[in-house]
Amino acid sequence: MKRVLVAGEINVDLILQGYHTFPAPGKEVLVDDALMTLGSASAICAAGLARLGTSVAFLGKAGADPGGDFCVAAMTSAGIDVSRVQRDPALKTGVTVSITSPRDRALVTFLGSTAALRGGDVTDATLREFDHLHVSSYFMQEGLRPSCADLFARAHAAGLTTSLDPGFDPRERWGPGLVETLAEADLFFPNEVELSGITGCARVEDALRRLDNGRTRVVAKLGARGCLTLDGGRPLEVAAFPVEPLDTTGAGDSFDAGFLHAWLRGRPLVECLRWGCACGSLSTRGLGGTGRQADAAEVERLLSAGS
Repeated sequence: MKRVLVAGEINVDLILQGYHTFPAPGKEVLVDDALMTLGSASAICAAGLARLGTSVAFLGKAGADPGGDFCVAAMTSAGIDVSRVQRDPALKTGVTVSITSPRDRALVTFLGSTAALRGGDVTDATLREFDHLHVSSYFMQEGLRPSCADLFARAHAAGLTTSLDPGFDPRERWGPGLVETLAEADLFFPNEVELSGITGCARVEDALRRLDNGRTRVVAKLGARGCLTLDGGRPLEVAAFPVEPLDTTGAGDSFDAGFLHAWLRGRPLVECLRWGCACGSLSTRGLGGTGRQADAAEVERLLSAGS
């Protein structure tokens, strides 16, 4: 079994579900449900991998506060190795408020400990214990971002494969350092909005061609439309699975987990794409990113039914 290290952010998610009109300044609106749950793209991806049966460890920083206690306990319960999570009393654990409906969601985030992780916190000795390194929230991880390309290069030198999910850039600058990092990434998982921001291309296929560096497999996540990548220069598209969504929070991170689970087992590319789509779709059945993530048996049943 391949061993995965996720180096990333840890935060609490507060999900407010079922808004009917989005709140305007000075006004108050009601929602249908609320849930406090494990957040962060990195932790949601790690939980998805563990749920599927992949061996996964997490390296990150959290505050020595109730939010950090909550997140570390949730990660442990999910089957993630948290022995490399550092608790720092000088930090506050981050918080994201997700205002969500079956159609879409809006996020408000306090970064807190998210910005504290540095590339140097991931030592070469640690890397040598694993087979694959995954990083999410490239733009949110302000401390890790400047050294992310070097971290991936060190991972490759240690024999690991690498993957990166950029996440949204809240400043919408889509910095040029990402291209340098992609030169050291084996897999890249942007969604459609992120892909457009990074490349300036309106069409997904044009954006994929612009990022084609001869090394990185770029997989565009298209939400309810599925996903798209280039295979030998030709577009390869896989449709999403018809699941009645309750909350789309973290669906892209569950997609990453599904794709990686299949890819690390050497499955054909189209199977990896289908595993990603299945995990992303199934994760939308419950509130929050981790509450209804699929196990391998659920994915197999969905794939068999859809074949």
